Amino acid sequence: MDKEAQKMRSKPYYAKIYKDLIQMKFPQRFKDFADLLEKEELSHFEVEQLNEKLFGNKTKSEKQLQQKYKAYDEKTIKQILQYQKKHELNNVQLANHFKLSRNTVTKWKKIFNN
Repeated sequence: MDKEAQKMRSKPYYAKIYKDLIQMKFPQRFKDFADLLEKEELSHFEVEQLNEKLFGNKTKSEKQLQQKYKAYDEKTIKQILQYQKKHELNNVQLANHFKLSRNTVTKWKKIFNN
């Protein structure tokens, strides 16, 4: 793949990945997820929702390990900050809700609320 193509699409195409996964492993459940899989691009929250519905709840240690490797794009960060405003949460409450560091929330607010 050339560099221009990589710049155009730098993040995974989750809709295609999950569509293929469901067709291969859970074909009987494809109708349950059809509305989400029709979208061109899935948000971070939709990917988490799909993952939880497909594979169920994880143990505490699995969640901690998975949390270590999470990355948020600008769109998702702005959605999280909007959630804070809508529900009138302070930084600690927001961090606990999304399982983030309160320092991360503070940093995001400095960057995106200027």
